[in-house]
Amino acid sequence: MTVQAFDALVLAAGRGPDDPMAKASGARHKCLLPVGGTPMLMRVLAALALSPHINRIFVSIETPGIVEGADGFAELSHKHSIETIPSADKASSSVGEALRSGRLAFPVLVTTADHALLSPAMIEHFCTASIAAQADVTAGLAEADTILGAYPGAARTFLRFSGGRYSGCNLFAFTGPRALAAIDFWQRVERDRKQPWRLIRAFGLAPLLWYLSGRLNLEQAFAKGSQRLGLTAKPVIMPMAEAAIDVDKPQDLELVEKILGS
Repeated sequence: MTVQAFDALVLAAGRGPDDPMAKASGARHKCLLPVGGTPMLMRVLAALALSPHINRIFVSIETPGIVEGADGFAELSHKHSIETIPSADKASSSVGEALRSGRLAFPVLVTTADHALLSPAMIEHFCTASIAAQADVTAGLAEADTILGAYPGAARTFLRFSGGRYSGCNLFAFTGPRALAAIDFWQRVERDRKQPWRLIRAFGLAPLLWYLSGRLNLEQAFAKGSQRLGLTAKPVIMPMAEAAIDVDKPQDLELVEKILGS
């Protein structure tokens, strides 16, 4: 069976010298924060390199030397194509500039350096489902029941729809140039990513009212978004609770360390 290969873009830019996670761990950059004794960026790169669904890997970061000096990078880069690409001031801008640079080839999988539990199985599920969806853009989501059923104490931001609650998984697929319209929209609403009602409001008054009244389901939300942006966007439901757990706060690190040690 022929496997559709994606180029992968890993968002690894830090928040400057005062990043609380980097300072707490003593790491010189957040992406180098040790998780289970390994810089979390290297965990992400290793998972991508092991996946037959991934072709080239690009790391979006402010200083290439941060990546190149990471423990294990030299060895991994000898086995797999890994390049750095300049980051912008925001995640959405970094993705937009990378996709417009001509260096990456569609389809492109986008994830983050703090996705320390990323695995080849997650990548296979997401990439296979994204191709089957025949969409311009897909976004990985996990149901609250999946996450909290496995890890009752996990603190996540949930989007509440009529059919259930969902948390983002830091997994996105952009399958062609039409997807760039989604990047432009993302740049406009990025500041509202932690406030679901503001995200829904950006698609119009009716979807906002449906959302606030509990009548908007996930499929309707993506359909309205597709209509507004002039493309096809679909969700990919991830069956693994770990897909929705990144390392953004001290309690996240504690949970991830516990999972890796179990």
